[in-house]
Amino acid sequence: MTLQEKLKEVQQKRKAILATNFYNLETLQGILAAAAKCHVPVILQLTRSSIEYMGLKEAVCLARQSMETFEVEGWLHLDHGDSYELVSRCLEMGFDSVMIDASNKPFDENVKITRRVVKEAKKHHANVEAELGYIAKLGQEQNGEYTTAEEASEFVRQTGIDALAIAIGSAHGFYKSAPHLNIGRLKEIHAAVDTILVLHGSSGIPDHILQEAIRNGITKVNLATEIKNIFMRTLQKVLLDTDEIDLRKIFPQATNSVTKLLVDKYKIVSVS
Repeated sequence: MTLQEKLKEVQQKRKAILATNFYNLETLQGILAAAAKCHVPVILQLTRSSIEYMGLKEAVCLARQSMETFEVEGWLHLDHGDSYELVSRCLEMGFDSVMIDASNKPFDENVKITRRVVKEAKKHHANVEAELGYIAKLGQEQNGEYTTAEEASEFVRQTGIDALAIAIGSAHGFYKSAPHLNIGRLKEIHAAVDTILVLHGSSGIPDHILQEAIRNGITKVNLATEIKNIFMRTLQKVLLDTDEIDLRKIFPQATNSVTKLLVDKYKIVSVS
């Protein structure tokens, strides 16, 4: 089943798929161990930084083989692709899905860049995600510039994308104050477009708010910051209490913490 088909199936059920970023073998295994335990499909995400850290071919092979080993249904997605060139490389390497993020550009330029990616992705039968509106990046404040239903409808019409990340109050990274999602705006956008709607910046959003967003149209929920945070916090804590130098004995503890986190997340965001 293609990712496009799966997302549409999930959308019709008013449920969602959790899309998780991985950064190395250990975080990948933590994610997949949780997915196998919960019997849910996965969307594994890589950013430019992770690709540059691990190597594109190496990361793809690692993800594909690990999904097979854990017997988990899943797809590989480029998260926040920042150039046509990066998107093209990922498509050539067999990514199931790519995101082109030109949300910092004027509307017309965002459309132009996104349309070009859609045209290329069709050759590979790949899913295309784009972003519209202001979703604060790490260290930035969410300024309340939400995506409008009119903009979303026009953007989808002009680009032909499969999925759209929208600005409804979430932000990348941890929140400095309690997050509030504009569910009313989400409802308006969901009523205006049939495109898969994506929530970026789910780390730190209370469970009941996430579930409300899913009930009202969100089909893909991105999770990244909490994964690397719990992995590193666990490592830091363990290393303070041991003189052990064998990473093969230390890293599994951090991997297990990722698995525990994801088991809880899959209970909140689940298509099983």
